[in-house]
Amino acid sequence: MGNTITLSVVYFIAIILLLAFNELNYRRLKVKGEFTRKFAHFTATIAVVPFPYIFSSHWYVFVLALIFFAALFITQYSKQLNSIHDIDRKSIGSYLLPASIYLTFLLSDILDSKFIFILPMLILGISDPMAAIVGISFKTNNHKIKILGIDTGKSIFGSGAFLLTSFIISLLALYFNRGVFDLKTFYIGLAVAVVSTLAELLSWRGSDNLTIPLGAAVTLLLLM
Repeated sequence: MGNTITLSVVYFIAIILLLAFNELNYRRLKVKGEFTRKFAHFTATIAVVPFPYIFSSHWYVFVLALIFFAALFITQYSKQLNSIHDIDRKSIGSYLLPASIYLTFLLSDILDSKFIFILPMLILGISDPMAAIVGISFKTNNHKIKILGIDTGKSIFGSGAFLLTSFIISLLALYFNRGVFDLKTFYIGLAVAVVSTLAELLSWRGSDNLTIPLGAAVTLLLLM
């Protein structure tokens, strides 16, 4: 237990250093809020991938998620940490990220499957920021996607980047997990990528931080 508590403190300090570094880039280097926000999203999400090998109980993850949530809430209403909160759209994504990490970890803990946590976090940490960066960076012929006449706010290039990266990540992760590359690896990887992409595409105000990993986790649960 002593080692686990020590690691929890290390992660807590790492989160503080990450936020401080991000804020410094935002203030001194004038990096746009959208990019500093995605950098924090990427680093924070990738950092939690080893959680199943570190924490034996979901309660440790719950405490860390609660602290992270409280920090985001306090800084937003005190007009601090603009590297996270300075965006031109309304979003609850930053608040849903710690909740998403905890709920996905809880599901994997209940099912006794580390992989059900690891792959969804990899997709959330890599594919989601990739989609946003591609969508922002490429303007020419990057048409917005509409469903039943409703603008989803997502772009063709952005969603395409999400689908491609999540498919590649899924194939690699499934290969290392199963130890074989066969038809099952291919169709599970494709299913996870498609479900995750649809979750990102149909999300509202940052809810994809919750729907992407849970959608991927449920897909793995049904097909593996």
